[in-house]
Amino acid sequence: MNTKGILALIAGVVVLYLVSATVYIIPETHRGVVLRFGEVVKTGVEPGLHFKLPWVETAREFDKRILTLNIQTQRYLTIEKKPLDVDSYVTWKIRDVGDFYRATGGSEVRAEELLASRIENGLRNQFGLRTMTEVVSGARDELMTVIQGSVDELTREEFGIEVIDIRVKGIELPDEVSSTVYERMRAERQAEAQEYRSRGN
Repeated sequence: MNTKGILALIAGVVVLYLVSATVYIIPETHRGVVLRFGEVVKTGVEPGLHFKLPWVETAREFDKRILTLNIQTQRYLTIEKKPLDVDSYVTWKIRDVGDFYRATGGSEVRAEELLASRIENGLRNQFGLRTMTEVVSGARDELMTVIQGSVDELTREEFGIEVIDIRVKGIELPDEVSSTVYERMRAERQAEAQEYRSRGN
């Protein structure tokens, strides 16, 4: 290869490098932010082809679709101080990518940790205001609506996250409580059976 060919190849590589450092693409399902030396200078970048200052600015993109987070089973006390093991999940999405980046550093894992913490606090507070009967009956829908509204208001302001729905998948009595309940039920049935036998005699 002659000198002109080598120079042309080098020039082509340089041009490609400049283009890759200048141009960025945001997918249809995402929104972006532009950082300059780590500081947010542009937020809510729409899908499509965009340009940035090479080496000075960097672009980050975030998924705007609805995401699901399963909350680890937690134990909460009702107003009667009865423990319940609650399994729940939340659906959420990023509402403001700028606020989301500032609050979480752009990490979905960090966002889920913060979100789970707020939801657990909300469930703990609301369970503590209700009886076991209210929690496991039709009042559960009202409970979830109250929690969703309060947590959503908080996470929008703090993290740029919209909480779409919170649902309880299951409510169980702890093993140690279950055995006590079953023993009491068994004793009640035995007493009832004994009464019927006494009547029969």
